Amino acid sequence: MTESFNVLTVGDALITMNPMSKGPLRYVTHYERKIGGADLNFAIGVARLGLASKWVSRLGKDEFGKVIYNFARGEGVDVSDVEFVDECATSVNFKEIKEDGSGKTFYYRSNSPILSLTPEDITDDMFNSIDLVHLSGVFLSIDPKNKLIVKKVIEKAKKNDVTISFDPNIRLKLWTIGEARDIFKEIFPHVDILLTGLDEIKLIIEEDSKEALAEFAHHYHIQDLVIKDGGNGSMLYRNGVWTEEKAFNVHVVDTVGAGDGFDAGYVYGYLHHYEPSELLTFANGVGALVTTVSGDNEGLPYLDEAKGFVHGKQVIER
Repeated sequence: MTESFNVLTVGDALITMNPMSKGPLRYVTHYERKIGGADLNFAIGVARLGLASKWVSRLGKDEFGKVIYNFARGEGVDVSDVEFVDECATSVNFKEIKEDGSGKTFYYRSNSPILSLTPEDITDDMFNSIDLVHLSGVFLSIDPKNKLIVKKVIEKAKKNDVTISFDPNIRLKLWTIGEARDIFKEIFPHVDILLTGLDEIKLIIEEDSKEALAEFAHHYHIQDLVIKDGGNGSMLYRNGVWTEEKAFNVHVVDTVGAGDGFDAGYVYGYLHHYEPSELLTFANGVGALVTTVSGDNEGLPYLDEAKGFVHGKQVIER
């Protein structure tokens, strides 16, 4: 009998305006409406891999809010703790994509509906049967009070012996690196799995040598320190041992959402007790597949696609 696991995440979602042409945003005249947001991307990613996925959020009581809600529900995400908020417009972002698939994101999220979420909204019932809670720095960066919400989530998770994974997902357009460091120092001691980009961890601790990273993991008692390095692959530090796996070679169309896909793949493998090498390979594969499709979450694979890809089998054409 296949084991069933339940994952919870908290955070924002946005309407993403995807450019129909590449290059500087000021020259783009046509956009395609899509849906994005790191926390929702993760929730969709684990749902497509077959995990039970719960997303806690707030959306504007408007047409865009309905679009996001219906999309998440259609993907099998539990939206029972997503509420609509009057007088707050659902947030929007515009993406700029370069010829190599990399890009920038411009956010329009003033008076975001997620600001109405409070620590009191985090209840014991949310954690019934939850095996892992995933949190991100994006939610923390939106408003200083979100630290209190995250701490409440951590408190409830620890009370229920729930594993906590965290992705710093630094957005320097939303806060300074100093502000991020100060809050992360309060979060790290409670994190079991840290999923961070190599560039991000260097910003946080101002070093990126393996020795410095290992010392950092020991200091905060982080069980799994996972370093994402894009086209170079990924690394895992666990029990004093480093494991490294190369990235998959794919034709990159759009890199946005690849890190969220990696996180979803890692969490799936972790909950299914994959060995370190297999764990990184699977997460690398999920992240790679995301980059082959335009959009924040359209490329998130289903379990058969992900397994087929990492084992070298034919993947369904996209």
